[in-house]
Amino acid sequence: MIPRNTLDRTGPSHPQQGNKSKTTENAVLGILISIAALLLFDLMGLIIKYLSPRYSASELSAYRNLFGIVPSVIALWMSAAWRRGGRPMRIRQWRLALLRGVAVTFAQLMFYLSLGIMAFATATTISYTTALFTTALAVPILRERVGWARWVAVAIGFVGVIMILRPGSDAFTWALVLPVGASFLYALSGVTARLIDAEVPTPLFNLYSSIVAAAGAFTLAMSLGGFTPLDSLMDLGFIILMGLFGGSAVLCLVVAYRMTEPSNLAPFSYFGIPIAFLLGWVFFDEAPVQDLWPGALLIVIGGLMIVYRERRTRRPRLRSGKLD
Repeated sequence: MIPRNTLDRTGPSHPQQGNKSKTTENAVLGILISIAALLLFDLMGLIIKYLSPRYSASELSAYRNLFGIVPSVIALWMSAAWRRGGRPMRIRQWRLALLRGVAVTFAQLMFYLSLGIMAFATATTISYTTALFTTALAVPILRERVGWARWVAVAIGFVGVIMILRPGSDAFTWALVLPVGASFLYALSGVTARLIDAEVPTPLFNLYSSIVAAAGAFTLAMSLGGFTPLDSLMDLGFIILMGLFGGSAVLCLVVAYRMTEPSNLAPFSYFGIPIAFLLGWVFFDEAPVQDLWPGALLIVIGGLMIVYRERRTRRPRLRSGKLD
């Protein structure tokens, strides 16, 4: 942080200098916090992969969502907009929150299944197609106009996905489609969240979705065979850690997105790919370089092209005052 007396010395003759410095500080700290969130998400994924031989994906999803309610409540309590509005708990578009919660339920089921079947880095890398699906879904759902540059970026990213999946080859299995389906559903939940009324605080909407996702995950677990008795106290500890890592990651993202613009954070989200590769190599002796190269690179390039284009189109609107 910049010392208070340094800011005072700028005085009224340099108001923009102090504001710019603080904005830069917030952006850097927000980026660091978002990278910490990526690490926590990957650690959660490692635990899921470790527990997968003994517990089903639906069980692990249920446990994860049970803990997921806690950070949603904390994020809501931290929301200044929610407190200023009189702490409302009802929202008009509850059906939209229900849809988003159902999408997250099945997205988690697919992604957790993929973690138990394939290499950790492979499942994680494919999941980064969420940005590509978000751009594509924004057209029919949000009626956004997507220019040719972003469509080219989406095409490049999906070519990367095809190179990893290699349909028609001996290496292809339908299990590889699971993280793709999860990414589509995660993107659907993200795009539909933008349809919520502007006056509804995001943490309140997320709390609704978290509760629905938890109920959906428990329903799936019970309908797919119920819950397996815990094998040991160590497994219980890992399940608790899984929830804590996932919940802390959500809180970190909430804090990071409140500190700076999403376009400042998005490029750094791809740090999760090398982090996942390193963790998979260290803990599971996996190094799927041939499976991921060069498809992973094309996924990253496509995602970064979308981020760059969105930043270019956002700046004129910010200068004109059309966005807050």
